[in-house]
Amino acid sequence: MTWWEAKLPRRTPETTPPRPPRRDAPAQGQVYEDIALDLHRQLLDELDIARLARMPPDEAEKAVQEAAGALLDREYPHIVGAAREAVVQRLIDEMLGLGPLEQLMRDNSISEVMVNSPDEVYYEREGIIFRSDVRFRDHEHIMRVVRRILTPLGRRVDEASPMVDARLPDGSRVNVIIPPLAPRSPVVTIRRFRADKMTMDDLVRAGTLSPELARFLAACVQARINILVSGGTGTGKTTLLNALSAFIPASERIITIEDPIELRLQQPHVISLEARPPSIEGRGEVTQRDLLRNALRMRPDRIIIGEVRGPEAFDMLNAMNTGHEGSLSTVHANSPRDALHRLENMVLMAVDLPERAIREQIASALDMIIQVARFVDGVRRITHVTEVVGLEGNVITLQDIFRFVQRGVDGEGRVLGEVQPTGIRPGFVEKFRLAGIELPNDLFVAGVW
Repeated sequence: MTWWEAKLPRRTPETTPPRPPRRDAPAQGQVYEDIALDLHRQLLDELDIARLARMPPDEAEKAVQEAAGALLDREYPHIVGAAREAVVQRLIDEMLGLGPLEQLMRDNSISEVMVNSPDEVYYEREGIIFRSDVRFRDHEHIMRVVRRILTPLGRRVDEASPMVDARLPDGSRVNVIIPPLAPRSPVVTIRRFRADKMTMDDLVRAGTLSPELARFLAACVQARINILVSGGTGTGKTTLLNALSAFIPASERIITIEDPIELRLQQPHVISLEARPPSIEGRGEVTQRDLLRNALRMRPDRIIIGEVRGPEAFDMLNAMNTGHEGSLSTVHANSPRDALHRLENMVLMAVDLPERAIREQIASALDMIIQVARFVDGVRRITHVTEVVGLEGNVITLQDIFRFVQRGVDGEGRVLGEVQPTGIRPGFVEKFRLAGIELPNDLFVAGVW
């Protein structure tokens, strides 16, 4: 008896269904996915899954690897070499990981994985969506992977609660929605977590912004300008926010509020707070607004809200207006003006104030909006850097400081263009001088870059 057999008691013979007849060799060119799934069913019957789940990850993987190898040698002795290793790895993925999705999750260039149905799995790489050849056996196969994600977190998804958000151990965000809300199939969306967050230099190389604009944005953060990053889904708002945060001085106490945590700040004095959804019984919820109110009692120098999406907008604006300058946040919106409308609506979720009072608060709290967008070539670019000037009558006045000017598309589908100054100097340039920051005199001159 091997060591894994001694460590993982087998089920009693009475509960083990008859084993399929032994096969000598697969047909030429056969895809090994069906073989892996067949052997997976046998491993489920032969191994003590509950005990396997309690073992350290490395030890559990070794146990499954040896058990899978022994089973493969017995049932399919003619599968050898690289094919054998591939089948064993698929069995490890099924027993301990995310099943067929593991091969996508191991690819660091993939930023998003989308399961629409058992035979429709897509992924995003460099801003472009591709269809994968990854397949699930059926809807129950998808749900088995979903349960493996949710069970350790004490979460569930069923007809009574058919939508759920969760987070993988590596920080990746997972959203699941099942029938009857998604009638055709359970749908799983995984937003990958990047351990190597992109720096401002990385964004310049990727074409998101120019070196001159990067220097200006760094100065804005150092001069404690209140900044809101606006953009649609998948446009790189959090990536830009993380890059901006790198310019906060190391001497400051930073409190981040997120749902879920994605930012990875390098400063030594960072407190990360994360919102908590209600339990299965509907109790224990902690919202971003709760965390923001508590953060104000924690003596922050800077408050960073990963994404403002509800009543916490009111408390964020209050904080900006009461001495917590240099705050950073993101919002889902398609233009700087749209971002202001979104903020107004979110403030109304918290308090019933006259329209003018809300706009006065926004105009006095917010200094600048950075708009980001994903273009047809998959590149995420800054399209507007817009100053919030003030309130004229009942309208918040905006003026673009920098704007992306598109010149066309080349033969390979790449967008041609660059961010250019509009010729307008922002009203907060005096803050740069007070902070001891010097910028080139021609930085805001149109046509000079």
